[in-house]
Amino acid sequence: MRTIVNLNRKWAFGKGESAVPAAIPANWNFVNLPHSWNAIDGQDGDNDYFRGSCVYAKTIDKMDLPEAARYYLEIKGANSSAEVYLNGKKLATHHGGYSTWRVDLTDALEAMNLLAIVVDNAANETVYPQMADFTFYGGLYRDVNLICVPESHFDLDYFGGPGLKVTPAIEGTDAKVEIEAYLTNTKMGQGLCFSIYDAEGALVTQGVTDEQKAVLLLNNVHLWNGKKDPYLYTAKVELMEDGKVLDTVSARFGCRTFEIDPDRGFILNGEEYPLRGVSRHQDRWGFGNALLPEHHEEDIELICEMGATTIRLAHYQHDQYFYDLCDEKGLVIWAEIPYISKHMPTGRENTISQMKELIIQNYNHPSIVVWGLSNEIGIGGSDDDLLENHNILNDLCHEMDPTRKTTIAAVSMCKIDDPYLQIPDVVSYNHYFGWYGGETDMNGPWFDNFHKTHPNIPIGCSEYGCEALNWHTSDPRQGDYTEEYQAYYHEELIKQFFSRKYLWATHVWNMFDFGADARNEGGENGQNHKGLITFDRKYKKDSFYAYKAWLSEDPFVHLCGKRYIDRVEEVTKVTVYSNLPEVELFANGVSLGKKAAEDHFFYFDVPNVGETKLVAVAGDFKDESVIRKVETFNESYRLQEKGAILNWFDIETKEGYLSLNDKMSDVISTMQGKLLFMTMFGKMMGGKDGKMQAAGFEVGPEMMAMMGGFTVLRLFTLMGGMMDVKFTKEQLLDINAKLNKIKAPKKK
Repeated sequence: MRTIVNLNRKWAFGKGESAVPAAIPANWNFVNLPHSWNAIDGQDGDNDYFRGSCVYAKTIDKMDLPEAARYYLEIKGANSSAEVYLNGKKLATHHGGYSTWRVDLTDALEAMNLLAIVVDNAANETVYPQMADFTFYGGLYRDVNLICVPESHFDLDYFGGPGLKVTPAIEGTDAKVEIEAYLTNTKMGQGLCFSIYDAEGALVTQGVTDEQKAVLLLNNVHLWNGKKDPYLYTAKVELMEDGKVLDTVSARFGCRTFEIDPDRGFILNGEEYPLRGVSRHQDRWGFGNALLPEHHEEDIELICEMGATTIRLAHYQHDQYFYDLCDEKGLVIWAEIPYISKHMPTGRENTISQMKELIIQNYNHPSIVVWGLSNEIGIGGSDDDLLENHNILNDLCHEMDPTRKTTIAAVSMCKIDDPYLQIPDVVSYNHYFGWYGGETDMNGPWFDNFHKTHPNIPIGCSEYGCEALNWHTSDPRQGDYTEEYQAYYHEELIKQFFSRKYLWATHVWNMFDFGADARNEGGENGQNHKGLITFDRKYKKDSFYAYKAWLSEDPFVHLCGKRYIDRVEEVTKVTVYSNLPEVELFANGVSLGKKAAEDHFFYFDVPNVGETKLVAVAGDFKDESVIRKVETFNESYRLQEKGAILNWFDIETKEGYLSLNDKMSDVISTMQGKLLFMTMFGKMMGGKDGKMQAAGFEVGPEMMAMMGGFTVLRLFTLMGGMMDVKFTKEQLLDINAKLNKIKAPKKK
């Protein structure tokens, strides 16, 4: 019988090493797995985290191992490339940092052994990802096991798969379940026993055959019905010889149907089932990608508390345990490979191998409904090689898995007539109107236009969001990184997206703040702060509760602004979120009235005198906070960029005239402002045929509309990252002085 030995404990670790030692060096440190060498430097900014080779080494005494015919090393995650050596002999190389892979150690095993794994996350033009807005944590960051099996066993070499493939087909009230087994070194006289068990573990049906495939019937099948009823069966296959079980594999599965309709959205088991949820990166503060089971469990509980029905697992294959949790909780999943941001003609084979691993390892999960081909890969437009790569992946997905759809996540700059949008079954877009330029009210109309132009293509929103830290204001504005602006942004997007049922799925970017070591913004470097919850999972931002009010059936009330206590205004706006129909707000015990709100967002004007205890009451639920009147603004609430050349409050403004703090749309609405910036941008963004370009893509009308929503200062700051154009403080102040001479347009 199969035995699995966990090898997580006590690995010697050599940072910056690439040579395999003959014995464990005395100066190496010992670590337990899961482990990442970028758990700290990959989260502190400046894009200077260590990327290179490191060696993990471990001694193995064969006498300590279970008796078996074959021994397979199983590595569940080694980022990004890795080589396995046993007693100095190289046995395998693997490229791709997010999938399971295995190595047969048997023939190289001796009485005493030195196992070494060289892991490398250095830049590599043949392995994805190489350019993306997240940290590529190096390490053996998931479990490492030794699988001990008899000579005849279920396959362990087939792209890291589980050894069986379960395909249910619903027929009326029943289901025909095809179970295919993959085997190695079988012999005459051996047979297979196929069994299905219900959720309580009782045997439902069984069949014995010498074929590697069986079809079993489930009468009155219990459907996997999303969060309402995520019912799971278990398929089990036993390899038999002379009445004895040699090896066993099993997998849970669910029986369900789904459609994605361009007008009705997502349909589960014949009923409309709106997919409204979040994207998830797997890393954590202080851990990187080296997560423990309790971390995955906490993440899924928080997502379920919010009421989400779907998760986009970005931008790579996640831990099998998390997919298992998604099956159990009934969440509908988008799973994808890290074919992201920058198309590499030299990386095609890696996209194919990573897609094969993704599908084969995750085929049995009922939660997964779409395979993601790529993310923002068309940022600079599509060429023949990119299109061919996508066609190959799309055909591969349909060949390997005819039961699911394919999708892509396109970026705003991708024109809606780009040919690569015609390749997958469904399409989603990453839009940040209201954060990276533009206005929040541009989102819904953009999707209406796409839907009108391409009525037969199901369209969704794969990313949208804005950043928020512990900064606060009563006058939230785009780009201020305040919790209040993030709450306003998501209120507006919720109302626009959730009222458009044709959107097949919407995914907030992101459920949690995550590591992006190249980022130096928001006052806390090394992170993307678009999460609804902080990186350490300790604080739920107000926007989390905006979604909970719309999506969760568990009654609650939430007072926003708990971290925003000191306020200067005489009357201050207080927002309450609840999924109950009516909220009453009390200030120092005095009722300020009851309010109803169909959109679940309740707004109160509160007199701000001295210290005020606020209590929001909705049904049997209440929430409390405190505000305090102050004469001058509390500067600890105001963002001051670390290393910023110029902060917005350092800029001289003249009433009635323009400044760096004005939006580009206002500046270029004046003749003088347009001339000033056309001259500047023409020099910086010159492209072919006189067309303006930035970061490799043409600046068309949609891009110009986005840019118009930025303040001049914020646009220049972002351009520094996009185009490697740096501005000195003196240059910015000189531009501001010129703007101070131009009259501002009259507000309409």
